[in-house]
Formats: sequence, C-alpha cells, structure tokens
Amino acid sequence: MASNLPRGLPKPEAPEADHQCGRHKDQHKMTTNHPVSGKKYQPNVAAILRNSEGQILIGERVGVAGAWQFPQGGVDEGESHEEAIRREVWEEIGVSPGHYKIREKRGPYYYLFPEGVTKRGHNGKEQWYFLCDFDAADDCINVATEHPEFRAWKWISPEAFSVDWLPQMKHHVYRRVLLDFFGVRL
Repeated sequence: MASNLPRGLPKPEAPEADHQCGRHKDQHKMTTNHPVSGKKYQPNVAAILRNSEGQILIGERVGVAGAWQFPQGGVDEGESHEEAIRREVWEEIGVSPGHYKIREKRGPYYYLFPEGVTKRGHNGKEQWYFLCDFDAADDCINVATEHPEFRAWKWISPEAFSVDWLPQMKHHVYRRVLLDFFGVRL
C-alpha cells in the first residue's frame, strides 16, 4: 500500500553509505533482553495500531529516508504508561484516544544507545508496547502535526516489517515485539 506523505514536510536526507542512516557500526552490541547493571534507561512507550484488516501502522521518520517505525516516545514524570501512549499517539500521528482501543500491553523491552552516547542522562530505553485496535477512518491519521516526527505513514502486514528500516540498536526489540504480539519471526 502506498504511503501517505503530507505536503510541506522536509525532504528526508539520504543516509551516508558508511553510517546507515547515521547509525554506528557497533550498535549490534546495544540491545539487551534485560537491563544492563549500571546503565540508566529512559521509560518509553510505543503504539502498534492495527486496522480491521490486521495491518499495522508505521511511520517514516522526518529527515531519514526509509526509516520506518511505530509511534513512540518518552514517559513524562508522573505519567502512567497508558497516559503516555495516549499523548504520544496524539502528538505523533494526530489520532485521539476515541479512535482506538488499547488491547494489550507488553514489556519491558530494552536497548542501549551507542557507547558513550547519553540522551537526557540515559544510556538507553526501557520500552512498553501497546497493541491498539484502530477503529476510525484513515483520514483521522495526520503526521503533519505541530512538531512532526513522521513524514509519511502506511499500513503493512506484520510479516512485511523489515528491521533494515531501523537503527541496529532496535533490531532485537522489534524482532521480539513482532514475535510476542503476532508470532512473526523477522
């Protein structure tokens, strides 16, 4: 299915050949099933929106051609995971909570940033994934938000997801998530 590209968003830059979309070559060392002792993880949530045909929604990152992923984001202080997922889905794809139902929550899943990289004092992310049934028209999805994270979106079957669309550090997490939720081995 074709992606939906709103007008007015910047054209993504092509990745440099030796950096794979700005990714480090040693990122295969950065994904873990369990937290690594001494590392600090940022709480994070991710939404897997599923339509009535069983397809899942992915978005192409602004500024990185070919980088497709689920809507996700950090959990603010004092915010529950459920509150965070509702806020993130609204902020990233403009879908209000009335247009989907949370069906399942799984996690945590962990990954580390490249060696020596920290973001807001964290060495990686602890992610909780939510499977949500989307029950509205596709025109309710709007990636041209106030602070866009995605430049396009599309529905795909879970089997059609490719970890090659992701930074290396996220490969294991997405493989595990798609296996856990859909029984799909990537």
